[in-house]
Amino acid sequence: MSKAAYWQRGEALDYVNRTEETIEAGSVIAFGDRVGVAGADIPPGETGSLHVEGVFEVPKGEGAIEAGADVYFDAAAMLFKMEALAVSSANAPYNSTTKSSVRAGYAAQDAAADAETVLVKINA
Repeated sequence: MSKAAYWQRGEALDYVNRTEETIEAGSVIAFGDRVGVAGADIPPGETGSLHVEGVFEVPKGEGAIEAGADVYFDAAAMLFKMEALAVSSANAPYNSTTKSSVRAGYAAQDAAADAETVLVKINA
């Protein structure tokens, strides 16, 4: 039988900054098919924390977003948006290797088309 050893609560995860620039606190980081928010500045080569649970106010792309709608993080534009073409068909799973965005979670409240931000429950 396999056994597990408790490691940490999981609201925040250790994250190694493999870039040559400091990751500033509050920065959104896409890793795999998930997103996290840096809890503090993370210098190059150092380990810091990424919040991977919670509701965050983030910059919004164009268009209105209804509460409960899936929201995607566009890493190139550094914006959160609805992505109508997240899957090519009803039976095809989202494929992060062919998209420039990652499913971030869902909108926690409505955001009007002219709103600059949206509240997102990340990784949910």
